[in-house]
Amino acid sequence: MLRLSGADAVPFLQALITRDLDSLSPERAVYGALLTPQGKYLFDFFLCLQGDDLLLECEAGRLEALAKRLNMYRLRADVTIEAVAWEVHAAFGGGAAAYLEMDGPGAAKEFAGGVAFLDPRLGGAGARIIAPPGQTEEALTAAGLAPAAAGDYDYFRLGLALPDGSKDLVVDKSLMLESNFEALNGVDFDKGCFVGQELTARTKYRALVRKRLLPIHIDGPVPAPDTPLLAGEREVANMRSGQGDRGLALVRLDRLAEAGGLAQPLSTGATTLTLRVPDWAEIELPEAAT
Repeated sequence: MLRLSGADAVPFLQALITRDLDSLSPERAVYGALLTPQGKYLFDFFLCLQGDDLLLECEAGRLEALAKRLNMYRLRADVTIEAVAWEVHAAFGGGAAAYLEMDGPGAAKEFAGGVAFLDPRLGGAGARIIAPPGQTEEALTAAGLAPAAAGDYDYFRLGLALPDGSKDLVVDKSLMLESNFEALNGVDFDKGCFVGQELTARTKYRALVRKRLLPIHIDGPVPAPDTPLLAGEREVANMRSGQGDRGLALVRLDRLAEAGGLAQPLSTGATTLTLRVPDWAEIELPEAAT
């Protein structure tokens, strides 16, 4: 996790990321991303406030790279960027929000010396808890939450078609609208400029979304990431992450139409895959080419 402090911390980040921080407060967390100047995905993260400091929770394995990228933009801004070795927990399941006594995506509050917030992307996606080491287990138990395996959460978020960093988004390649960031409250088109805004806005207003990250039902062994998914002999999609009978795939919409639309099963090796559209997504997919 990163902590950003200093008088310019909020305006510094506001000028860089896809999400408008005007809605950020001690009671409200947000979700956003940092892109390349060409509008390609680099990092996505959750943001919340603790006092005057910004807490930025992102993919642990790429934390150093994110800090380096932010420092590249810092110049003379009054902002300090430091890595903080806090614990990160995901609370999920139907009662997570009620147990934590919070309501509505992004709702946040102090918890165990850190911050707990409901996932800003989607109602029903559970909560995130970030706190100093050794202070969360007792507080989570007192709130009525029981321990679970990391794989249980992974299976849960795949059921909601929520991407998980570079497991599902391709660094320096994925586009925000292909990855459903607008529907998941991760990009604002009414805020001022951000890095990569021009291409992102052009993709939206010129209807240039040619691919979509979509959930799939898996019947058979889970394909490895990047495996081509075929309709007949033609590649229609590319596998991202998966577990059990759930996964995500990046789908070429034109090829899907030519193959017969959503009704067309895909395959790779001994596995058959069926594409679906998330309940929360406003995605117009072709049934078949005419």
